Amino acid sequence: MLNCPLLLVQVTRLKFSSFIFALRFNHVMTDGIGIVQFMNGMGEMAQGATAPSILPVWQRELLNARDQPRVTCTHYEFDEVADTNGGLSNASNGMACCSFFFGSTQISTIRKFIPHYLQICSRSEILTACIWRCQTIALQLNPDDDVRLIYIVNVRDRFCPPLPAGYYGNAIVASAILTTAGKLCQNPIEYALELVKTAKANVSEENARSLIDLMVIKSRPRLPMVRSYIVSDLTSVRSRDVNFGWGKAVYGG
Repeated sequence: MLNCPLLLVQVTRLKFSSFIFALRFNHVMTDGIGIVQFMNGMGEMAQGATAPSILPVWQRELLNARDQPRVTCTHYEFDEVADTNGGLSNASNGMACCSFFFGSTQISTIRKFIPHYLQICSRSEILTACIWRCQTIALQLNPDDDVRLIYIVNVRDRFCPPLPAGYYGNAIVASAILTTAGKLCQNPIEYALELVKTAKANVSEENARSLIDLMVIKSRPRLPMVRSYIVSDLTSVRSRDVNFGWGKAVYGG
């Protein structure tokens, strides 16, 4: 939006002493973890601190491309993909926007369909596998069509040494896993769940460095939206724990 500030905060006080805290930021500056770090710092200072307990760290050079950029890993997340389904497989084409709420009862029900050897998995992994599979079934794609799961992974702790605690820039990478619509739809949910876990596990320091180099070599290619399911799990950013002096958040989105 023209002339919109890079960071915009709006606070709306409600009738019974609660309030809505709304924040808009340019994603070029920071990611979800970085913006929550900023909000926590605001909360600490609102309650009397003279400075945030975790000071912000710029140091964008930590994620520069290598001196000789080189792609050493496979990156399905930036493949050029042709749409063979007349636009039906493009998530931005004719899709309805809905919210679905999964509580402990719903998660427990889905877990009943997961074999014992995969029971040690997070709620996020279960929901990602379930919704990716359901969405692909609903799209009625050609069974031989490639489909992608693109999982956004925080890499702060995947470097050696890890990025500084106060690093608030973008420290996330997209990790893709590839299969066919037929395999995803016809196999039980554990097939999708194992792909989800693989997509997350594939992200190492070398994988991240290779991806950074690829983005320089290919001039920042776009993620393929065709037949792709892109997931960003925000539960780990802990935005609900932000406290401006009135307690923790009741709801956020």
